[in-house]
Amino acid sequence: MELGNVSPPTYGPGPEAPGSSMPGLVGMAHGFLRLVQPNALPIELIADFGQSQSEEAIGEQVQELLLYELGFLVCMAIGLLFIILVPLVGCCFCCCRCCGNCGGRMYQKQGRRMGCRRRVLWACVLLVSALLLAGDVCAFVSNTRFSQAVCGTFPNVNNTLDNVRIYVASIPQQINFVIDSSDIPLGHANRSLQDIGPNLGGMIVLGIRKSTDGALGSLQSLLQGMETLAAAFGSIASTRLRLEELQRNYSRRLASLQDGLNQTLQRCGHPCGSVSLDGLAFRANFSTIPGVERQLEALGDVSGSNIASDLEKVNSTLDTTPAKVQEQSQDVVTKTQDQLGLIRQEIRSWQEQLPLLEVEENIGAFVGNATSVLEEYREPIITLDRLRWSICVLLCCTVLLVILCNVFGLLLGPLGLKESVLPMQRSSLSNAGGNFFMAGVGFSFIFSWLLMLLVLITFVLGGNIYMLICESWRSQQLFQLLDTPGLIPGFNLSELLGQEGGTANFSEMYRQCQRDTALWQTLHLDQTVSLDELLNISQYTGEISTAFEKMNITLSPISLLSQSQRDLLLNASQTGQPPDFTLTLEQLDQNVTQGSLLDLATELEQLADKGTDVKEDLKADARKLRELDKEMQMSFSGPLQSLKENIHSVQSRAAQLKAQTKAALDKARETQEFLDRETANIIKNDTRAFLEELLDFFETYISWAKSRLTGDVARCKPIAQTLDNVEAITCNYILDSLNTFWFSLGWCTFFLLPSIILAVRLAKFYRRMDTADVYRNETLEMPPTFNFYKIPRPSTRH
Repeated sequence: MELGNVSPPTYGPGPEAPGSSMPGLVGMAHGFLRLVQPNALPIELIADFGQSQSEEAIGEQVQELLLYELGFLVCMAIGLLFIILVPLVGCCFCCCRCCGNCGGRMYQKQGRRMGCRRRVLWACVLLVSALLLAGDVCAFVSNTRFSQAVCGTFPNVNNTLDNVRIYVASIPQQINFVIDSSDIPLGHANRSLQDIGPNLGGMIVLGIRKSTDGALGSLQSLLQGMETLAAAFGSIASTRLRLEELQRNYSRRLASLQDGLNQTLQRCGHPCGSVSLDGLAFRANFSTIPGVERQLEALGDVSGSNIASDLEKVNSTLDTTPAKVQEQSQDVVTKTQDQLGLIRQEIRSWQEQLPLLEVEENIGAFVGNATSVLEEYREPIITLDRLRWSICVLLCCTVLLVILCNVFGLLLGPLGLKESVLPMQRSSLSNAGGNFFMAGVGFSFIFSWLLMLLVLITFVLGGNIYMLICESWRSQQLFQLLDTPGLIPGFNLSELLGQEGGTANFSEMYRQCQRDTALWQTLHLDQTVSLDELLNISQYTGEISTAFEKMNITLSPISLLSQSQRDLLLNASQTGQPPDFTLTLEQLDQNVTQGSLLDLATELEQLADKGTDVKEDLKADARKLRELDKEMQMSFSGPLQSLKENIHSVQSRAAQLKAQTKAALDKARETQEFLDRETANIIKNDTRAFLEELLDFFETYISWAKSRLTGDVARCKPIAQTLDNVEAITCNYILDSLNTFWFSLGWCTFFLLPSIILAVRLAKFYRRMDTADVYRNETLEMPPTFNFYKIPRPSTRH
């Protein structure tokens, strides 16, 4: 009986990742977060936080929380200092330059190493600008990826929830498959009952035939042997009569031929006096062959009896057994079919009692609520994300503006600068390069605090959420929080899964679902509902067993042999022994006549050749002898050979007849005793075996149903996959994009400080000065005697 397997549903695609993945940058952001927050998640602190406690306990909890957030607090303090100090420094710097200090005076002291310092500063500004550009590009990409992740969250979550719906919808379908599979054992049982005659009757006949077939075969073989033996005895009797008749006929002809030869020999006289005619007489006397009439009569009595027909009646009785079983079991079949109908109703009622359907309803309601909430906030979230994207792009463009100012300064300054020209006479192109540097410095002071403010906000939000949720999820510390009832307002895992007493353990369920365990084992539903009690149909199978125990099947009595038939066979085996054929066989081995007719014919022909007066008569008599010998050979060879073979046949068969008859009668007696004693037990045992086979259909189905419900129905790997998808959407797509954004933008903000310093220093090498410092090399002006005095003498020009 093949019941099949539970088919898993087909699920949709998983979440689609946003484009432009940057695993290296993501790893750097993760590394920085782990450096900032190396502490493990304070599970007990979070679980106890907010509960009614004393002020001292609350103070200790706050201290522990601040200690846990120490890294983020330090970073926040640094960011706040940056937000406050950088604008102040910028204002002071501007005021100082306006007063002619802090490099505000357009004067540059000249020296021998000015070119070297300018090149070094130029290379440093180029390097810083490259680093700013790299960070700004990463910020642009991360900002776009974050928007893609936010916009893609809704279809990804919807696909994930659709898979959950498919999973939830598959639970009743798989339960219905298990319940509908009960039609297979019910159908097998019903067909077995409808064919109870051939099935049960065939089992009974097979049990009886195991004992009767051997006895019937022995008796039929005995009857066939006796029939063959009787035929051999009959052939002996007919052959004896034929031989006696032939002997009488040929005796007269031999006598007549002997008289004619005597007359011919007398006429021949002295030459033929040596011829002897004593061989012209029969040596064998076929009338002395023993008679077999008594054996034929005994064996004929067996053949004329009704033993063979009685044995055929045994087979016909066994052949009608299935029909009798079918007729006598109709009441039991009707009652059993009624019980099958009740079993079908009981199995159909399981669907309402299985707790899996309650879980399906709860999860379905939860998924529906989640879908409605997502749809409700979808448009506002997308609108806010567009505004966020615009603000972030604008701030990234400020960094790009600083980079462009530096780039223009790096390009225009060297292009317009001539080292032989005094600082007061620098070209407009070189002066423009220096102004671009100063413009970049101004933009840096103006926008850097806004950049740091954005970095600080996104860092605190993205970093904390990532460390609290994503890192603790991967280390499975978050599972311990989810196992704490009441920690998340409005979320109770035990109530969601319909478990009483709050026994649901999220971490254990997640691990089992990752192994694709069935929901029955995952939720330990056996503690709520006992499958042994739910799938118990013993009351119906008990009624079926009682009905079969009361069934009474009676068969026609089976009798192999009556006592008279036994005596008849025994008498035939004794009387059917052959007489003594020893003398007969000796006669059969000798020549039929006393002498050889051919030798006598040869002797007469030799006498005729000597030229006697009766020459022609001797030849004629010789010819007659030869013809008679040929005729006798043809007449006697067949009967004699047949008689000899039949004698040997009856001797060999009769030698085994007594033993065969005794063995057959003993086996028939034992079989008859077995049938008289065990027929009722055979019927009873086969009825019980048929009942066990009938009930085995249901036992097999119940065992299969238990294994399917506890092992295959509602395999919860899609639930674990759903949680993994949510984690991937939240952490890998959204938070990773947010973290790489603030990391890239913070990178740019950090490098704005060296960019300000270096750009201010480098700008003076390209801007046009109001006051010039003239450097004069006296090596070219002084005599050789004073060459060791190499002191430049500045002169101021206005």
